[in-house]
Amino acid sequence: MTVKPLSAPLSAPTLATSPVQPLLTVENVNFAIRGHPILQAVNLQVSAGEIVALIGPNGAGKSTLVRVVLGLIRPDSGHIRLKPGLRIGYMPQRLSIDDTLPLTVQRFITLGAPASRERVRAVLAEVGAPQVLDSPVQAISGGEFQRMLLARALLREPDLLVLDEPIQGVDLTGQYELYDLINNLRHQRGCGILMVSHELHLVMATTDHVLCLNRHVCCSGHPDHVASHPAYLELFGFDGARRLAIYHHHHNHRHDLHGAVVVAEEEEHG
Repeated sequence: MTVKPLSAPLSAPTLATSPVQPLLTVENVNFAIRGHPILQAVNLQVSAGEIVALIGPNGAGKSTLVRVVLGLIRPDSGHIRLKPGLRIGYMPQRLSIDDTLPLTVQRFITLGAPASRERVRAVLAEVGAPQVLDSPVQAISGGEFQRMLLARALLREPDLLVLDEPIQGVDLTGQYELYDLINNLRHQRGCGILMVSHELHLVMATTDHVLCLNRHVCCSGHPDHVASHPAYLELFGFDGARRLAIYHHHHNHRHDLHGAVVVAEEEEHG
């Protein structure tokens, strides 16, 4: 297995354009634990401004693939190719912080990545949570906690965001807001996003490319294509897949970080 940057494509001086390099390329990656296959011949690509979603049942190898991409696990074979100079921001699936640890949001976000108070406040504002800057980490809500983790990932000014189950601990209405936020971030920043999710009916609505994983790639493509693919229907069962149909959430209101509907001032005063 090799982990190496992509070499710059050769092109003649007369060419007007050159191929756009993907941010991340995973080529024929295999990984097993004590002879038990976890990933088998997995391939994927993520380009700038693109959201690629990894979906699949528990134990499918989604989080393992994320660790391989981040270089935390060395696969048995295959290649991980990164665009030269690539900066990666990572939002973990789970994070437990001891209740007795005196840690504010600002302090947490800057652990391992020093930044000014103004910079931290700006990135928290970008994810819609500037008010938690000086709050104890243990005192913020589930939605605020996830936005804090996202803000920490953004502090690295990433070209590629890797989000492992970004809506953990967030209620349904708050999930809509987080997915809308993630979708907006890729447009505003132009970064690529690799995202793991179990909430298929939500994540697929704002995704460019879906990769359905069950140790190997069962199917991949546009969400509409994957949702009707026989392998997807077999993996989740026809009735289960139908219940998890793509859900497009359109509304003319917004929610706060706890999921409650925020009433516009003109509506409130009628």
